[in-house]
Amino acid sequence: MEAFMTKRALKRTVREGANDAGYYDDAKVRRLPVEHRSAWSPLSGPGHEERDQSYLKTIKPKSPGQASLMEAIDDKNLIMALGPAGTGKTYIAIAKAVEALEAGKVGRIVLSRPAVEAGESLGYLPGDMEEKLAPYLRPLYDAMSDRLSVKRMRALMAEGAIEIAPVGFMRGRTLNNAFVVIDEAQNCTYMQLKMLLTRLGWNSTMVVTGDPNQSDLLPGISGLGDVAEKFEAIDNIAVVRLADRDIVRHPLVAEMLGVL
Repeated sequence: MEAFMTKRALKRTVREGANDAGYYDDAKVRRLPVEHRSAWSPLSGPGHEERDQSYLKTIKPKSPGQASLMEAIDDKNLIMALGPAGTGKTYIAIAKAVEALEAGKVGRIVLSRPAVEAGESLGYLPGDMEEKLAPYLRPLYDAMSDRLSVKRMRALMAEGAIEIAPVGFMRGRTLNNAFVVIDEAQNCTYMQLKMLLTRLGWNSTMVVTGDPNQSDLLPGISGLGDVAEKFEAIDNIAVVRLADRDIVRHPLVAEMLGVL
């Protein structure tokens, strides 16, 4: 019987990504078992000495740009977060969305991103339209599950408190009492962004993230850069531009982006 229960526990651990409350030392701290295969890791401090592998659900900025972004999200209802890959734009936005939902500041989280093909066709993917779109929305699921246990995330999605949808399904809606994150906005046209931005309703916060220099659209079609430039003249809208120094992925990412 003991061996049987062990197998059941192991299957549950694999299925739920080891995110059950049993893996928490308390309600706020998560212990991450990480195997380091190189001298550098995100958990290393100056000189590469190891830091305590504890993870607080209330995130802290790791760069001046991230601090500016978090402050803007707290102060404004519409935030444009522009910067290269690895600067934490999406992660910070989703973390703030979870904080707002858990604190009762909003009633739901709405996450959206364009389903733009990057050199491959939707037709080659198996399944119906929902299954075809799933890989495009996977990064949002990953970021969300890192802030919540998989079980809690599924429960909130079933209740409608968390909604993940492609951009094409957002037309005609008014998003009241919501925290809205528009991810990969560099793959939206000017008219798509105009449609998305005007979804903002009462008691809502919207964060638009993207890198104008990394669009999968044809040159000149992305509207993110133009919209951000126009919004910089509006005091009630925050436009936060992150740079290479704000990259928190492997140091090679910043070096690669410097030459690519």
